[in-house]
Amino acid sequence: MRKSLLTLSMLAAMSAPAMAADYSDGDIHKNDYKWLQFNLMGAFNELPGFPDGSDHDYLEMEFGGRSGLFDLYGYVDIFNLTNDPDSDKAGADKIFMKFAPRMSLDALTGKDLSFGPVKELYVASLIEWGGGGATNCNADFSVCVEGPTTNNQKIGLGSDVEVPWLGKIGLNLYATYSGNDRDWNGYHLATNWFKPLYFFENGSFISYQGYIDWQFGMKSEYANHATGGAMFNGLYWHSDRYAVGYGLKGFKNIYGIKQESGVDSTGFGHYISVTYKF
Repeated sequence: MRKSLLTLSMLAAMSAPAMAADYSDGDIHKNDYKWLQFNLMGAFNELPGFPDGSDHDYLEMEFGGRSGLFDLYGYVDIFNLTNDPDSDKAGADKIFMKFAPRMSLDALTGKDLSFGPVKELYVASLIEWGGGGATNCNADFSVCVEGPTTNNQKIGLGSDVEVPWLGKIGLNLYATYSGNDRDWNGYHLATNWFKPLYFFENGSFISYQGYIDWQFGMKSEYANHATGGAMFNGLYWHSDRYAVGYGLKGFKNIYGIKQESGVDSTGFGHYISVTYKF
């Protein structure tokens, strides 16, 4: 998850010490909100690469919010917007989608389940889908990628946790089900954060935002390394309607792909983005 809770009222809530969720009054909709934005992105040296990292553009529709029991984050990426046959994404999936709905156990039970720095608990899920089908071909359909596209479903326990300096972060642990293999394949630990760093007099601000995705316990028949993941660190300027940012992403055997000759899966990638918020 790269960005979330982008309005000033939400930022104020995130910057202040997080309070435990309290739904004992029966009003599970009192904390509802929603947001939507479009990000025009440029990725440089994105991994994995075969043999080297990928440079490409893409458009991302990113959204999230809260409605009663449910907390949601998600995005849809559209790659190679001009169908350039020389793009690193030519012949690859045109679309990638990620949806991460969570169901609050505090709201479901009407009880305060917080303890220590943990402010709210969730049943957390994560769904990852690639475009598949004809979107696996280049512009003139002369080159098509064979084999299945991304199809993962993950389920586990989620939480909102108060940590020093960063404030409230999301922390989720999932078991991973590979839809293509019809088998469970390891675990996924995910965390994300959004920290306003400096506010300007006009109300715009600089933020530090990012996430960590770490997979472990992957089976040797589906991955040649049992662990792998990435950490994204971004600095963004935000106004009420726009954002501009840069992110540095570190990769380590990403998706359980071992760094070796002909495969680049460990290193650093760079991302720039221009955002319009609805």
